[in-house]
Amino acid sequence: MALHDVVILGSGPAGLTAALYTARANLAPVVVEGLLAGGQLMQTTEVENFPGFPEGIMGPELMEKFKKQAARFGTTFVPGDAITIDFSKRPFTIATEDETLTARAVIIATGASAKTLGIEGEKEYSGRGVSYCATCDGFFFREKEIVVVGGGDTAMEEANFLTRFGSRVTVVHRRHEFRASKIMAERLLGNKKVRVIWDSVVTEVKGDGTRMDRVVVENLKNGDVREEPAAGFFVAIGHEPNTSLFKTILPLDAEGYITLSGHSSHTNIEGVFAAGDVHDHVYRQAVTAAGAGCRAAIDCERWLAAESHR
Repeated sequence: MALHDVVILGSGPAGLTAALYTARANLAPVVVEGLLAGGQLMQTTEVENFPGFPEGIMGPELMEKFKKQAARFGTTFVPGDAITIDFSKRPFTIATEDETLTARAVIIATGASAKTLGIEGEKEYSGRGVSYCATCDGFFFREKEIVVVGGGDTAMEEANFLTRFGSRVTVVHRRHEFRASKIMAERLLGNKKVRVIWDSVVTEVKGDGTRMDRVVVENLKNGDVREEPAAGFFVAIGHEPNTSLFKTILPLDAEGYITLSGHSSHTNIEGVFAAGDVHDHVYRQAVTAAGAGCRAAIDCERWLAAESHR
């Protein structure tokens, strides 16, 4: 069984940037792509806030460019997910459904997944009006009706941000009070461009087959059902880091994100690094994930160099 210098778990902006940097350092990285190869940007339409693309670029096209650049310098790609890992001894072992890999170092870049409502039309119109990131997509809804669902700090922050663009922002919440911090809730309720529909849930997203144009809202107290016009529908009920594989192996915070050592990408296991949304629950942008991938690659390269001199 071949021993690899570095195996990278995940193929979003963090994983592929880490692959690019480690490949250029002659470490011949192997990327385990994951079932959602390319990460969250594969579910995004136009990306206008990634530097270097003044006219914007489609999410899948951007990730294809990431992959080609990493491959150009010698990155190998393995399809599918890592099923089991063993960090208890060196070399580390990573098993997929089809093969087992051994590595001197591992970079974890498995990302995070937006929590979905699972309602009719949500998946159909994802990227065509339905979004999970106001910072990414708010610009597309200038002077249009926007609906946000959620009641925590994330929803408050997203809704307030979206008032910069939308003609009106309607927040739908299933209870009669927000669970967000008091200051965040007060800031939202004091915003004149925000309307709140209490005790209600969104049950369906509708459109013309090309783009969404309305959502169905049901009142949980009286059962009333109505349609609300919406060019954009933002689901702001949080994200889940893809860390189930590491729950008993690495330290995770209360929300399940990997915790790192200081301002580095080092985990508490020597030779295991993390990058991107798998540890970052604050920024969650493609460009910050790419930067984190660069950091992890450099930390990994330096660690391997130091190990070889011991």
